[in-house]
Amino acid sequence: MALDAGRLFHLAWRHAGAVPAPVLRGVTVVAADVVWLMRTGGVQQLTRNLARARPTASPRELRRLARAGMRSYMRYYGEAFVMRHATPEQVEARVRVVGYDETRELVAAGVTPVIALSHQGNWDLAGVYASVHIAPVLTVAERLEPPELYEEFKAFREDLGMEILTAGDPGVFRSLLRAAQKPGRIVCLLADRDLSHRGVEVDYLGARARVAAGPAALAVSTGAPLMAAGIYYERLTGARRAAAGTPWGIVIRFHPSIPVPAEGTTKERVQVVTQRWVDDLAGDIRAHPQDWHMLQKVFVEDLDAARYARTVQKSES
Repeated sequence: MALDAGRLFHLAWRHAGAVPAPVLRGVTVVAADVVWLMRTGGVQQLTRNLARARPTASPRELRRLARAGMRSYMRYYGEAFVMRHATPEQVEARVRVVGYDETRELVAAGVTPVIALSHQGNWDLAGVYASVHIAPVLTVAERLEPPELYEEFKAFREDLGMEILTAGDPGVFRSLLRAAQKPGRIVCLLADRDLSHRGVEVDYLGARARVAAGPAALAVSTGAPLMAAGIYYERLTGARRAAAGTPWGIVIRFHPSIPVPAEGTTKERVQVVTQRWVDDLAGDIRAHPQDWHMLQKVFVEDLDAARYARTVQKSES
């Protein structure tokens, strides 16, 4: 009898910590290669998405890039299953921040910044690092199926010190508004997919895509500073690798805060600000496409045309 996804993840979180780290890394590589060879729908969509990040790549280069992307994606899961066992020293050694000065100054001044993220690298590792070294993280998580799987992920992130709101629940945006106007935390939003059907259509890697309006709406509504942060893997060597207990670390690249236009309607201002953070993250994705874990449809030309037209009509009504 096959195990459901929630049960499999529960077993992985419970027992992966007992598996030697090199063995676990090997398992994730093998799992990634098997899924890549099977050419599942997710792998095919990842390849189409990566073609936007690398439009001049040949079919062979895209296949190799998709394989590297699946290995990066499975590495994320392997790390998630054992992250509870990482010491604070290991977490610190695994993360390098770039362009952090502005964010540090804002938090020190009692200002809560809003950080727009894409599905890059290991955003959970970034979250636990930020909760300790920057400020407690408040974020919104997509409700997954089956429910048991979502509860596993929610408990995992809360155990790491993050506060989790659930996308689609009543009052989520009001909670974010209140948080953005109080000191003592950072609001981090994975926003390169529109889960609410109230998103913003933008130019993303040279194609039209629909992303979440939340980060820009918070900045426009509250005046909270908004910046994008790219997350990607890097190989560790020497003393840092020894301290991290793994050959892989991540870079969190903070971009400068985005000015909010003083003129225009709220919708127009949200559109402008959204395009700005998308442009910032698109540069990180082009530089590190293998760490963009986007196996879903985000580009308009990949969507069902009739369904998308209904989504646009609903968002404008």
